[in-house]
Order: sequence, then C-alpha cells, then structure tokens
Amino acid sequence: MTKSDPHSYRKVAVAACFGTFLEWYDFLTFATLAVIFGPLFFPSSDPNTALLASLATFGVGMVVRPLGAAFFGSLGDRIGRKPVFMMTISLMGVATVSVGFLPTYADIGIWAAVLLVGLRLLQGLSAGGEIGGSAVYLTEHAGQENRGFKTSFLQLMGPLGILVSTIQVALLRHYLSDDQFQSWGWRVPFWMSLLLLIIAFWIRRSLEETPVFLELSKHGAKVESQLINNFKNPEIRKRMFLLFFCVSSSGAILFFCVQVYTAIFLKTAAHLPSALVDQLSIYATLVLFPLTIFTGWLSDKVGRKPVVVCGLIFGAVLIYPAFEILQILSAQYLQSSNDVFVVQIGLILTALSLSLALVIGPQSALLAELFPAKNRNSAATLPHNLAAGWIGGLLPLIVTGLNQWSGNSIAGLWYPTVFLGCGAVVALLYLPETKKTDLLL
Repeated sequence: MTKSDPHSYRKVAVAACFGTFLEWYDFLTFATLAVIFGPLFFPSSDPNTALLASLATFGVGMVVRPLGAAFFGSLGDRIGRKPVFMMTISLMGVATVSVGFLPTYADIGIWAAVLLVGLRLLQGLSAGGEIGGSAVYLTEHAGQENRGFKTSFLQLMGPLGILVSTIQVALLRHYLSDDQFQSWGWRVPFWMSLLLLIIAFWIRRSLEETPVFLELSKHGAKVESQLINNFKNPEIRKRMFLLFFCVSSSGAILFFCVQVYTAIFLKTAAHLPSALVDQLSIYATLVLFPLTIFTGWLSDKVGRKPVVVCGLIFGAVLIYPAFEILQILSAQYLQSSNDVFVVQIGLILTALSLSLALVIGPQSALLAELFPAKNRNSAATLPHNLAAGWIGGLLPLIVTGLNQWSGNSIAGLWYPTVFLGCGAVVALLYLPETKKTDLLL
C-alpha cells in the first residue's frame, strides 16, 4: 500500500475529526444535561424516577445505533465512505438542533417526552453510521506507518465533545440564574449545533474517497453490501465478536464510566456541587487527551494487543475501588471544604482516564485492521456500535438501576468490573495482533 501524502492526510483528518466531534457533541450534550431533562420532560414526585427516565431516553439513542451501523455501514461498502459521511452528519445536526426547540412537559404534556425520544432515535441512527465508519475512513487514509498514532486523534473527539458541552453548561450556569437556565439556558448548546453543522458540512464537501475503496473499485471488486457475507465467513464472524466483546464493548464501558457516569455519580450519589463536578470533568477530559495520543503511539511500537489488554486489566481492577474512594473523598470535602480532597479526587479521575486511554488509543486502527477491505465498513461498524449502544450506552441506566435496587450507591459497578475482567481474559487468549496489516488486502 502506498504511503499517504502528509498534507492530504492532515486535510482528511481535520475533516473527519471535526465531523465526528460534532456527532459526539450533539450526542453527549444530552448526557451532560440528563439531570436537567428529568424534571423538564419526565416530571415526577420522585427525583430518582425522573433521573432514570432521562437516562433511559439517553439509552434509547444508544440502543438504535446498531441499526444505523447496519444500514450506513452496508451503504459505505456499496457506494463509498464519503457519501455516507454527508448523510450522517446532516441527520445528526438536524435532530440535535430540533431538541433545542422542543416544548417541555409543562407546555404539551406527555408529547414532549415522545418528541424527545423520537429525536434521540434519529441521533442514534446517525451516530451508528458515523462512529466506527469514521475510524475506517481515517485509517484507510493513514497509510502503512504509524497508524495507531495518526488515528488516535479521532478518539479524542468523544472527550472533546463532552468537554465543549460541559464548558458551555458551566458558563451558562455561571452567568444565568437557575430560573433562566431551567427556562431557556439549557437549549443554547443545542442551538449551537446549527453553526457547527454548517462548518462540518462545508469542510466535508472537499473530502476525498479513501484510497482503499478507490483501488477496489478500479480493479472491479464488488462494492455491494457485505453484511450477510460477514456472518457467513467464520473468520470474520470471530473477529466481529472479538471486536464487540474485547475492544468496543470494553472501551464503551470505560468511556461511559469515566466520561459520563462519573459526573452523574458525583452530582447525585456523592452530592458534590454541580459547578465543582463540571470543573473536575473538564480536568479529567484534558488529562485524557495526551494519554490517548501516547497510547496510540505506543501501540505502533509494542503492538495493539498488549496495550488494549493492559487497559482492560487496569480498568477491571480499578473501577469499583475508585468509585468507593470518590464517595469517601466527596463526603470528606463536604464536611471540611478542604481542597486537598479535590486534588485527590482529581488523581482518581486521572487513573480512570489512563485505563480508558489504553483501550481507545489503538482502537481506531485496530477496528479497521481486523477486517478485509471489501467488507471492512460493515464488519467494523456493526459490532462497534452494537457494543457502544447496548453495552456502553445503557451502562448509566443499568448501574443506577442496580444501585437503587440494592440500596448501595456503588453496587452496580460490579457490572463493568466483571465485564472488563472477562474481556481481558478473552483478548489475551484470542485477540490477534494487527499493527502490520496491509489494509488493501
């Protein structure tokens, strides 16, 4: 495979990453505002019930992601990676901007919740086509050398989406009164999506089709949907399972534990002030950036498999005691207002971020390297989005529900702990090393 032109690759990377940032920003703004959406769209005398309903609505968007992956992934194998990108970015942008104009329960009753769920379904379908497909697109442009490092930047778009969303919400809370924020301030991040959509669409217009897809087309390779064929081929089927269970599911669990559920936990179970939690979330995200790039680079040196396996083991060992310590430190801070406890909380968040970075740093490259060129898009996007949607996306709901059922605010964290442990064992035994894979084959 020919080496990629550095200038051309930078152009492709900026376009692909910005579009993926918008997808994550749109998709995760809802998670940032999950606590706000409860009373606005699901009023209840029990705040826990309203929170669960809000988290369930967030989960709905994740559950339908595999449907979007199946449809758009197959379409990407048939008509090319670029046209699918234009479709998914448009669908996500329109759905997200519409959330900003939704009437609340106080205005139209139960229809407010119905419309919100409908827009979350559209967001989920769009994210299914974008997230995973973007990894294939960028990796196929990256060339043969240093793919882990080059594609690790794509993994920053999820944390960056949360970071921008969190900063917006923090600034709005700072400059608006509680009544103003509840009335209209929460809508601003969704309105901002319109500007971001215009920028992303303009940038993506100049994208080129990947060299791999062009080479397949030039040699007369069939560019039809390969989705059914993927399940008929035992080797591809095996690799789809390994991607689903060991890489994508575990990465999604770590992502939602570290980047989504941590903030919810600190605000609700640990009762820390929202402003402080927002600051801690921003810190944890900023720490994640260099760690992710480093682990992507490291996977080019030592291999994808050892880096990912280390992340799974570290996450399995760390998650439960980390949240237990976070709860203790939060209680001590509330009693004394001593900033030393805030620093210690920050160190715990740093360790959690490292476990996440070890899995997601090599993930984009690994996701594409596992599969042959002609069916790569569909084979990679379906298990990746199935994992993110059904395993990772439902994690906040499942963990919160288990906590409430058991009466223990951290009991539900045994779910991600056991899952990561099993993923580590399976990956150690069966996950192949892929860093030297020729993507044209």
